[in-house]
Amino acid sequence: MYTDISTEEFRQQFASGQAGAYQLIDVREEEEHAEAHIPGTLNIPLSEFMARVDEISEDMPVLLVCNTGVRSSQAALFLASMGYDDIYNLEDGTKGWLQQGYAVESVDES
Repeated sequence: MYTDISTEEFRQQFASGQAGAYQLIDVREEEEHAEAHIPGTLNIPLSEFMARVDEISEDMPVLLVCNTGVRSSQAALFLASMGYDDIYNLEDGTKGWLQQGYAVESVDES
């Protein structure tokens, strides 16, 4: 199983903690991630998720994010089926993050 958390819960529970105490994984496609993403995310698109699952440590909490929480919940279910047990889904996704007015990063295509 996994736990759905809101942007506010994420910020209270994880973002204020030590860097490296959790893994924040954006499962959107590369183009979406490049456009705007939550700082500190690792981009593992859902389309590549099963092939790249070995990049995700089982030794620390995993927070999954997409645009609205749908794709990230699919990734969370997959991780749970693989034996991961400290999994969180950002239920309002990047869209909710932006609606709260929090900063995002983008990749310059210069």
